[in-house]
This record gives sequence, C-alpha cells and structure tokens, in this order.
Amino acid sequence: MCFLSSRKKEIEIRMLLTGISQENIQTGVSCTERRQMPNLEYKSDVFSMLLQDKKNALEIYNALNETNYKDSSLVEMQSLSSGISLSIRNDASFIVSSYLNLYEHQSTFNPNMPVRSLFYISRLLEKLLKEKDLFGRKLIRIPNVKCIVFYNGLENQPEKRVLRLSDALEHPDRETDIELICTVYNINTGYNAQLMNSCGVLRDYMTFVNYVREFGRGYQLEKALNLAIDRCVKEHVLAEFFRKRRGEVLKSFMLDYTFERRMELIRRDSYQEGEAQGRAEGEARAFQKSVQELERRLGISTEEAMDLLGVTAEQLTETKGLHD
Repeated sequence: MCFLSSRKKEIEIRMLLTGISQENIQTGVSCTERRQMPNLEYKSDVFSMLLQDKKNALEIYNALNETNYKDSSLVEMQSLSSGISLSIRNDASFIVSSYLNLYEHQSTFNPNMPVRSLFYISRLLEKLLKEKDLFGRKLIRIPNVKCIVFYNGLENQPEKRVLRLSDALEHPDRETDIELICTVYNINTGYNAQLMNSCGVLRDYMTFVNYVREFGRGYQLEKALNLAIDRCVKEHVLAEFFRKRRGEVLKSFMLDYTFERRMELIRRDSYQEGEAQGRAEGEARAFQKSVQELERRLGISTEEAMDLLGVTAEQLTETKGLHD
C-alpha cells in the first residue's frame, strides 16, 4: 500500500488513541510520559518513506531479483484508497516488468503474512481489473506476484524463511487448491550479506536502526532518534532523506511508540478487570475498549472501528456480556 493513502488515516487514528496533538508531533514531541527504551522494537515508517521514492524501490527490486533496471519510471506505484483496514496494509506495492511486488518491513515476526497478503492482493487486483470484463471469453492477464518481508527485530530469526498460506490450513495434510508464498529476509547485521552489500538503501536503513538501538541504551526515545539522525547525516547515510524528512521520521517513531504503549496499558487494565474470568475475557475487553473509543471519537460504526483496528468478531465477543 502506498504510504500516502492508508498511513494518513492511521496517523489520525493513532493521534486520537494516544492523545497526541498535531502541535506536539510536528517536532516529534509526545505529550505522554517519556520512558527509557532499552528493549524498544522498531516499527517506524522510515522504510515506507524510503520506498515512496521509485529509485529506492527499484534498487531493492534489483538486489532481490539480480536484475539491473536503471529507469525508475518503470516502477508503477500501487495504492489502496480509503476504507482499508489497518491490518491490511503494507509498506510498498509496485509493479515492475509485470511483477506486482509487495514489500513489508517488520520488527516482530508474523506467521500470518500469507493470509494478510492474500487480503491485500485481492483488493489490489480488484482495483487493477475494475475496467476488465472478467465474465467474457478472453483470458484476462494479471501480474506475477512477489511478497517479501524484511525482518529486523531483536528476536533471533533465520536468515531466510518461506511462509506459505497452506501452513495456516485447518488440515495441512490435505490437498488445497490455493497457495501463496511470502519470503522473509532477515536484514539484521550479519545476515543476507550478498543482499545487503548489493543494496545501499537496505544497508543504510539498517545503519540508522542500529544507531537508534545504540543510543537508545542510554537516552530516551526522542534524544536517541535525534542523535541517530545527526550521526547518519554526518556520515552521509541517507543524509538527504533525513534533511528533508527529519520531522516526519520523528513523528512516526513517537506515534508508533506511544500508540503501542497506549494499547499495552489498555490491554493490561482490561486483563486485570477480567482476570477472574480468565485471559480471553481480558483480551476481549481490551479490544472492546479500543473499538468503543474509535466509535466515540470518530463517529463511526462498530464494524468500521473493528476494520480499522483489524479486530475480528471472535476477538471482540470472546466473553459474554461485553456489550451490556
């Protein structure tokens, strides 16, 4: 998904749920409590921002596919407009040489990427083919699809992992008529050396992440980010990018961090409230609180709030009496 469409909606939602004002985040400053971040995982949108540039997207494509395309105008960026769920979004979608590429950055391993990608691809193909006659006699061609995940979390993960939709089947030992594959590349230091050496964008991105981690061991989040950015600019690592978009980088980090903290506290409070009934009820109450807050603040329906948060009906109604 193009960052400019769904991310705008996501930022508005996260601002509402975290209590951060527009004035606060323009400089990356949160009005919430400042905390040390020795174990903070990285969910920033720096990766998304970098891949808005067709040159960067093409560079990563070339490195992955061992191609040598030079003309960035060959990159056709794809996006989904309003109505997309926060759980059905990715960092970059683009077509090159009849290949539809879905790129996602993650700091936490997610085994459900094939299912998520299936949802996203379905909606994207619906958009791409809306003017085509799918009921006619002529075969309608669609792009080949490549789903790639770039992992850089702190948890140990293999250098490369292949996730299959069939892994999620209720009966994995039985034949199925549908399959979707996502390839996960570990881009942490020491992994996939050939890929990282051939792709300056990925290499520089991880240099920035590593600097944030390094400074984060001794400073609070905002200070660590500023020190990391200063060092990158000084060392000519994504220097032009950070000069132009420093404010956006700080804002996205602060929003993501405070949003995760907010959701963590909601879950903790809800779990304590429903502890006597067990963990499932506590989790359900946490989802219920989040959905109700979106309904109240955005004036939307329960179904719309659930879609925005990626909450299923089963998660929301795990316990009886939640709507009472």
